[in-house]
Amino acid sequence: MAKTFKNFIAGQWVAPQAGQYTINRNPADTSDVIGRFPDSRVPDVAQAIRSAREGFALWSRTPAPLRGDVLRRVGDLMTARKEEIANAMTREMGKVLAETRGDVQEGIDTAYYAATEGRRLFGKTVPSELRRKWAMSMRRPIGIAGLITPFNFPMAIPTWKAFPALLCGNAVIFKPSHDVPHTGTLLVEILLEAGLPPNVIQLVHGGHIVGNALVTSEAVPVISFTGSTETGSRIGEVCGRMHKRLSLEMGGKNAMIVMDDADLDLAVDGLLWGAFGTTGQRCTATSRLIIHRKVHDRFMAKLVAATEQLVLGDGRAPRTQVGPMIHEAARENVERYVEIGLAQGAELVTGGHRPKGARFAKGWFYQPTIFTNVKPGSRLALEEIFGPVLSVIQVSSYDQAAKVNNEVAYGLSSALYTQDVNLAFRAMEDLQNGITYINAPTIGAEAHLPFGGVKQTGNGHREGGWEVYDFYSETKVCYVDFSGSLQRAQIDTYDA
Repeated sequence: MAKTFKNFIAGQWVAPQAGQYTINRNPADTSDVIGRFPDSRVPDVAQAIRSAREGFALWSRTPAPLRGDVLRRVGDLMTARKEEIANAMTREMGKVLAETRGDVQEGIDTAYYAATEGRRLFGKTVPSELRRKWAMSMRRPIGIAGLITPFNFPMAIPTWKAFPALLCGNAVIFKPSHDVPHTGTLLVEILLEAGLPPNVIQLVHGGHIVGNALVTSEAVPVISFTGSTETGSRIGEVCGRMHKRLSLEMGGKNAMIVMDDADLDLAVDGLLWGAFGTTGQRCTATSRLIIHRKVHDRFMAKLVAATEQLVLGDGRAPRTQVGPMIHEAARENVERYVEIGLAQGAELVTGGHRPKGARFAKGWFYQPTIFTNVKPGSRLALEEIFGPVLSVIQVSSYDQAAKVNNEVAYGLSSALYTQDVNLAFRAMEDLQNGITYINAPTIGAEAHLPFGGVKQTGNGHREGGWEVYDFYSETKVCYVDFSGSLQRAQIDTYDA
């Protein structure tokens, strides 16, 4: 019988109040059941909010350096358990072990970075315009942060959100994707083992009912969401009406631009990783190749040959390079886009079908797929697919390439391969993305730098780096007047 997991609410591991569960399966082998996880409802969220209020009252008064010490221990524990966590993550969401080890390492890096910020929650001391008066600002926690995270980075993205929120003194209610609940459970177990007070973290498993309850609750003033632009837009409408602090990290339609002077072998390596790493299930995945006509044929010969050598399979197998899709609906979505591409006149040059063979029969596998002759403005060129599908668009100049890059509704990541330093610096200005790489693929964010995009990719806030600490805290300004008399600021005193 499959193991039954629980929520963590009010300092205890508890069953969902309605007694409902979902089955979590290995996407590489759906006969492999990981466990039964709570399908929580509104009363579970309400209980979590009550507990989180108590946790916030305690945690917000804990000195920030001490909060950082807890996160440092989290980093130590994650380091010690890295291989165990990576194996569990690959079993749960499918990507290969090299990637899940990197996912864990990003969490480790985020923990150690957050720990140092416990001594760097800087305010500012500035001169007052009045005599014998002190003026300063400081950072304060906000309250309860509701964190809603996706399946594709089951450890890294929750740590991007939870560690800064906790370091700043907030309590956290964590709703992991219902596709990867086991990794979420492992993270909470580690936080508790590191000494985080139990009421400070709540884990509520489930689907949209849990997310909606967090978003609509007046007791949860901070929401951080990573997921689709469609869902993020609905969340934004609610949070806007309720005056909530909201961070959105949503879709992407990222392009790699390959110019005629590029190192083609380097660009092929980058494209294989950017387009087909995580089976294309990244918001930063390289979904478009914008390539100069002069090198198109030569480059495509190299790329197609290399793509057809990629090894599909269970991500825990040593030779596997591409794992399964997360579930059946994701694979069916990719198949619909393959049909759309063919209907709109794009040329399918490799992939475009499910792999054959008994070892693929029980998993959600799909061949890495490449379309050429994709027209700017077509659906393959504009819409996020979130799977192993690359759309190739030919251009005749850098200016045309930049225009094609910028025509999509999203603006997360971009890449330019060139030997021309002038073009490199132009691209950093011209490409309408939150991230631009030169001679590297569209994926590869580092934990100590801000992460996020423009246009329909986000709402201006950033994950990671130093900026996220401003999101999870608010500024308070304090004045101390030691003059012994009434002094009136914002009154013209210069003629007195």
